[in-house]
Amino acid sequence: MKLVGLKELHERETRVPLIPPTVDKLVKLGADVVLESGIGQKCGYLDEHYEKVGARIESDRQSLIKTADIILRLRKPPIEEIDLMKEGCIHVSYLDPFNELELVEKFRTAKVSAFSLEMLPRTTIAQKMDVLSSQANLGGYVAVILAAERLDKILPMMTTPAGTIKPSRVFVIGVGVAGLQAIATARRLGARVEAFDTRPVVEEQVKSLGAKFVKVDLGETGQTKDGYATQLTPEQIQKQKEGMAKACSQADIVITTAQLFGRPAPRIVDHSIIAGMQPGSIIVDMAVETGGNVEGSEVDKVVDIEGVHILGMANLPGRAAVTASQMYSSNLANFIDHFWDKEEKKFLLKEEDEIFKGGLVTHKGEIFSETYKSIMKK
Repeated sequence: MKLVGLKELHERETRVPLIPPTVDKLVKLGADVVLESGIGQKCGYLDEHYEKVGARIESDRQSLIKTADIILRLRKPPIEEIDLMKEGCIHVSYLDPFNELELVEKFRTAKVSAFSLEMLPRTTIAQKMDVLSSQANLGGYVAVILAAERLDKILPMMTTPAGTIKPSRVFVIGVGVAGLQAIATARRLGARVEAFDTRPVVEEQVKSLGAKFVKVDLGETGQTKDGYATQLTPEQIQKQKEGMAKACSQADIVITTAQLFGRPAPRIVDHSIIAGMQPGSIIVDMAVETGGNVEGSEVDKVVDIEGVHILGMANLPGRAAVTASQMYSSNLANFIDHFWDKEEKKFLLKEEDEIFKGGLVTHKGEIFSETYKSIMKK
C-alpha cells in the first residue's frame, strides 16, 4: 500500500506529521512510504534523513494525493485537495469535524474514508495513539512557560540579602491533561498553585502534584465516558464564576483549559473577574481557538484589560515543535500499526474495532461515526 505523508501548508504550523524514526517503523511494517519533499524541514529534518530509513521523496504534491492509498498529515486538508483523492483512499489527521461540516460532506461525496484523530475513544488500547492528550500535555507546559516569561515577578520563593521573596501564585482552571501538566510545571518552577475543576473526582490528582484544590459547590456535576466534563447549566456557570473570583483575584497567573467535546469552549472568566485581578497579572486562555474561556481574549494576540494581560496564543504545542512532532508522529505510527496486517502488509479496515468505529467519520460515501451523527443532531 502506498502511504503518503504530506507537508503542512498552514503558515503558522511549526510541527511536522512524520519524523524519520517513525518512518523507519512504517517501512519495516512493509509500507511503501512516499513523502512530499520538505515534509520535515520546519523541525530540521532533511529529505535525506527520510531517504536513509527507506522512504521515497517526491515533489509533485498533486500526484502524491491522486495516487495515495493512505494519506497522513497533521492539520485538516484544504478542501480542494479532497477532490484529488481516489475513491477508497484513507485519510488520517485532525479534522475538527464538528466545525467543518463542508469538509466532512466533501469527504463523504468523494467516498474517502476519513479518520478524525480527535474522535478516537479514550480507552486503554487507544492511549498510545491519543494525539489530543499528547499535544495537550505540551500545551499545558508551554502555557506556564509563556506566562512566566511575561510576568514581572519570579515564580519561586527566594531567600535573598534583601529578604524573603514570596512565591508567585498560579490558578489553573480545568484539570484535564493540559491542566495537570500546567500544575506540574508551575510547581516545578516553585509557584504556589491552586486548581479548580467541575469534576470533584480530580481533587486527588491535584493534591498529588502538590497543589490545592479549590472547592465550589455546583450541585450535581460529572464527566462523560471519555473523561470530558459535562456541560454546566447557566446557574452552575454563575456559581462557578463566583467561586473562582477570589482565587483569580489572588493569582499572579491564571491558566484556563476548559473545553467541551464537540461544542464551543465555555466562557468562565468574564470582565468582572478580570477587573478584580491584580494589575500586571497574566491570564493564558488555552481554549482561545475553540471560542475562548476568557472574555476579550483573541487568537494570537495579547490583550490588556483592566491592567491584566490576556494571552490567547494558538497552537501552543507548536511552540515546542520538535517534541510535539515526535509525539504526534509516534501516535500516528501506533494508529497505523493497530490496523496493519503484517502478513499481507496492508492496512485493514476492521469495522468492529472500537477505534475504527470511534474515529472514522466518513466511509463508503456515508457518514459513519455514530458519535458524530448524534452530536450533530443536537
